[in-house]
Amino acid sequence: MTTILRIDASVRRTDNSVAAYNSISRSLADSFVAQWEEAEPEVEVILRDVGMTPPDFICNDWIASVFTPDAERTEQQKKLVSLSDTLIDELDRADVLLISTPMYNYGMPAALKAWFDQIIRINKTFTFDLGRGDFPLEPIMSGKTLVLLTSAGEFGFEAGGIRDGSGHLSAHINTLRNYLGAEHMLEAAAEYQEFADERHDASVASAHARAQEIARELTS
Repeated sequence: MTTILRIDASVRRTDNSVAAYNSISRSLADSFVAQWEEAEPEVEVILRDVGMTPPDFICNDWIASVFTPDAERTEQQKKLVSLSDTLIDELDRADVLLISTPMYNYGMPAALKAWFDQIIRINKTFTFDLGRGDFPLEPIMSGKTLVLLTSAGEFGFEAGGIRDGSGHLSAHINTLRNYLGAEHMLEAAAEYQEFADERHDASVASAHARAQEIARELTS
């Protein structure tokens, strides 16, 4: 049985009275999961909704806690890292990582960045050894697949596009994916939301089709 860890990062729901306010990235994730369930009804989906329930931001005491050996942590330190432990356990259980997220201000939402900061943690998701020279960090987990489903108000963020180099959402997540144990990343993106024209409609339809196609590829 496959386990999917679904992380939704949009602050928008999908049941607003005004359809234009609904989250596109969440709807893409819904399409992906529905397609997967057609092929594998028994799939387990772990839902972590960071858009509606943001993880805590890390702080000075949190950093001190994660660098303290487990056996030496105070009760307060254990409490500080308990959410991180839970999030890492969810990650460890997953075969497929499904991240649905809008692009906010050309990057990832703060809540999604907080999730990454909680899980990319020394001796949990990576090791550190200066004996490795200029690349002392090494991921611990492996063998996972990351599916990234995004939405953006503008367009042309792809290589060669008119905004090439302006969008940091996909590039940032692609850099971090190694520490999630994801060996490759598959994407679908809906754009043009701010223009609300036929290009947007076509982009959303194409993104839904691509999300479903990815699910079929991974279950075939």
